[in-house]
Amino acid sequence: MKKILGIGNALVDVMTLIDNYEVLNKFNLPKGSMQLVDDKKSAQVKHGTKNFKRSLASGGSAANTIYGVSMLGAPAGFIGSIGKDETGDFFENDLKKAGVKTFLHRRNTMTGTAVALITPDSERTFATHLGAAVELNADDLNPAEFDGFNILYLEGYLIYNKPLVIEACKIAKKKYMKVAIDLASFNVVETNLEAFREVIGEYADIVFANEEEAKAFTGHGPKRSLGIISKLCEIAVVKIGKKGSWIKRGDEVIKVGVPPVKPVDTTGAGDLYASGFLYGYARNLDLEKCGIIGALMAGNVIETIGARMDQKRWIKVQKEIKQFINTKDS
Repeated sequence: MKKILGIGNALVDVMTLIDNYEVLNKFNLPKGSMQLVDDKKSAQVKHGTKNFKRSLASGGSAANTIYGVSMLGAPAGFIGSIGKDETGDFFENDLKKAGVKTFLHRRNTMTGTAVALITPDSERTFATHLGAAVELNADDLNPAEFDGFNILYLEGYLIYNKPLVIEACKIAKKKYMKVAIDLASFNVVETNLEAFREVIGEYADIVFANEEEAKAFTGHGPKRSLGIISKLCEIAVVKIGKKGSWIKRGDEVIKVGVPPVKPVDTTGAGDLYASGFLYGYARNLDLEKCGIIGALMAGNVIETIGARMDQKRWIKVQKEIKQFINTKDS
């Protein structure tokens, strides 16, 4: 089985259920977006939402994906930067419990947090203070840490540090690894469009995007975006929410549906879709199976709060996927 190495912002998510949309307006946070904020605004958002129900979970887009990959049974590793604090310890221990091999750089800066405001429609909006996460740089990358891995998975939020992304891709290519990139958030794509085009055009083998991100990247709807993105990489994946996802490799185009679900919170849906897809890819399954496993993962995580499913649900998911693979293989 292929081994997957992820690089991303090491964060702890503060999952907060809000009962109205005025909170987003108050803090000037566009619904469904990821906004980078400084420590002062992060503290203001946390204080301003302290009366709402909240919970903590280790997070960050790539970390969520790698956690999911490892829980499914694929060998996985993660490179990131955290603080020398209890929050950083919490993050590291959570990944290790899932079986992830960690390569974490400790900083004097506090560990980053992402306040996820979950509105009544189950959409999540992030106010993210990167903290120590943003201090990961190209010089921190040790080529030896890439040894033995076959796939490099990068979250799109790293594009703010393009030298880091390019160095990671160069190391991966020298070691004959596939490079998978998730576009992260539509506003991140809009702000860094040229950088994304450069990195994807030069290095990407697999690209994940949702409908809004794909439109920000290409200016078109999902089906046309799929064709445009697929010309830049080996495999293009465009997720279209309740309508499923489109996958394209060369002339092969596949439409994958979604399982029936009762959504509670969409946090982690894209991250866990990538987990399932990459797990299938690591097992050399065909693209349709990869997409279906991705959809199963996304469908289960949106029935919970946050990007971390509890042990009972993980057992259910692992059983479903095992049965699906065995049935398809028989």
